[in-house]
Amino acid sequence: MSYSSDFSHAVTDSEGFWQDVSKQVDWLTAPQTVRRVNEDGLAEWFPDGWVNTSHLALDRHVDSGRGDQVALIYDSPVTGVIERWTYQRLLEDVARFAGLLSSLGVEQGDRVIIYLPMVPEAAIAMLACARIGAIHSVVFGGFAAKELASRIDDATPKVLLTASCGIEFDQVIPYLPLVNLACDSAEHKVSHRVVLQRDRLRAELRDHDLDWVAAVSQAAPKHFVPLPSGHPLYILYTSGTTGKPKGVVRDHGGHAAALIQSMERTYGAVAGDVFWAASDVGWVVGHSYIVYAPLLSGCTTVLFEGKPVRTPDAGTFWRVIQAHGVNIFFTAPTAFRAIRKEDPEGLLLGNYDLSALKRVFVAGERTDPATYHWLSERLEKPVIDHWWQTETGWPVTGVPQGYGDALPIKVGSAGVVLAGFEVLVVDEALKPCAPYETGAVVLKLPLPPGCLPTVWRDHQRLVSAYLEDYPGFYHTGDGGYFDDEGYLFIMGRTDDVINVAGHRLSTGEMEEIVAGHASVAECAVVGILDPDKGQVPLGLLVLKDGDGHSVSVITSDLVQQVRQDIGAFANFKRVVVVERLPKTRSGKILRKTIRQIADGLSPVVPPTIDDPLILEEVTEVLRRAGIGEVSRQSNG
Repeated sequence: MSYSSDFSHAVTDSEGFWQDVSKQVDWLTAPQTVRRVNEDGLAEWFPDGWVNTSHLALDRHVDSGRGDQVALIYDSPVTGVIERWTYQRLLEDVARFAGLLSSLGVEQGDRVIIYLPMVPEAAIAMLACARIGAIHSVVFGGFAAKELASRIDDATPKVLLTASCGIEFDQVIPYLPLVNLACDSAEHKVSHRVVLQRDRLRAELRDHDLDWVAAVSQAAPKHFVPLPSGHPLYILYTSGTTGKPKGVVRDHGGHAAALIQSMERTYGAVAGDVFWAASDVGWVVGHSYIVYAPLLSGCTTVLFEGKPVRTPDAGTFWRVIQAHGVNIFFTAPTAFRAIRKEDPEGLLLGNYDLSALKRVFVAGERTDPATYHWLSERLEKPVIDHWWQTETGWPVTGVPQGYGDALPIKVGSAGVVLAGFEVLVVDEALKPCAPYETGAVVLKLPLPPGCLPTVWRDHQRLVSAYLEDYPGFYHTGDGGYFDDEGYLFIMGRTDDVINVAGHRLSTGEMEEIVAGHASVAECAVVGILDPDKGQVPLGLLVLKDGDGHSVSVITSDLVQQVRQDIGAFANFKRVVVVERLPKTRSGKILRKTIRQIADGLSPVVPPTIDDPLILEEVTEVLRRAGIGEVSRQSNG
């Protein structure tokens, strides 16, 4: 099978393509209908099929003789614990926890909120919900009480699962004060709370709280429940422009089909491979490629509780890869930039044997060429950028590794469009852009299986947020361009395009230049208000540890390089050095928030921010540099 033939099949005969894919799913009742397209142009996939994701991930592997294979490895450098679950053990634990949920009155269609750190119990709880047809909603452990309360009110869960604390490399984060405040302030009242007590901090439980271990010990195992293909598997909240989070819904059948084929075709994974996605179960990567896809495909998945640095050092990723024989590794580019900052020459790599590693995937934000070259030159393994979103659930573009015809990797590109998607780059009139012409990236409807079928309790919000701007297409909100060989280059969110004296310029292109400087470990470029030119670019730099070059020399270098590579009209003249860049917990730089601060506006701080103190540091640096003073005056 070749990529070109697979892609052509998906375009010319979409239903036939997905019917073939669906045969990889162990249906309880095989579907006779591939899809039904509704009035919005969205599809219901395999609507008459019956399935259960927990059965697909666990029971069928045990039944086929894979029960003794390791299914899940828990590696926690913050606690010093490494533990393994075989498929048989994981099935037993999931079935017992499903029994606990049933004993608490959780039935098919009920919601369960999971507010946990990166511990095995999080994956067990997710699979247990799937087992009985409950709909889980994982909320990142440590989220602010206000944000947790908003999700409680939107999802109206019957049960909330949490822990006494989360553990970072330098602190313990108590969860119960946040959970108590959220539960008290939410209008919806949760019927039961189950609390995992951790050794680092044991919490004081309320009268009706259940101790996790004690409650599970008294539960009886529960068999999986047959479910319609379209039954919701989970709700995953993503920040919306209105301030109210959008609950992205995923189904059982289409989701399973999409993930199984993506593991094989995009990642080149086969049953028995050790697959490690260094993310968090609170994010879509954690849902798709820590918990579900590896287990659906019979792989071993690694669940890591730690950071790329300071747990204990910048070699922790290499240690995990060696210790567990990781074959396929997936993380965000920001993780490697953090490693590069602390170990610029990659010296710690020499302490570990990475011979089991076949390839590395990066996603979550654009991989700048400097980071790509630093990583690929030291690892001497394929480093593959790919692009997708919470809403799509699996990759839209990439350089697929599961075909006979190996496609080349292009530095700076997110790869080619993967089989099942149709992607266009269009201008404001919905006219396709020529190669290398930047425009809005849109996906042709109907979307393939695995993509969101709706927004929880608010389908119209899906329509207004994603479908109205470009009729017949899903609007990704990202801008980019295709080259003449069909490789897509994502240059950032469409609102990160800046207008300098009438010139529309990509901050992503400038960041690529800035990141290539030998002194720069990490950077962000944003457009800030200017009374003469409308907007001008501002560069925020994190310098490599021990770099001896002066800021003035670095600034001069960068100004000259941008002038040379883009032109004088880019007006790149201002640079500030910061210790850290403000990011979300998934590693995305908060460019919009930085821009608002620099423009003298009150910033909208997203609930996904990793560390609010970093934002304060950046605000102070900008204030001292006098950035935003004119804007602050004009804004009143």
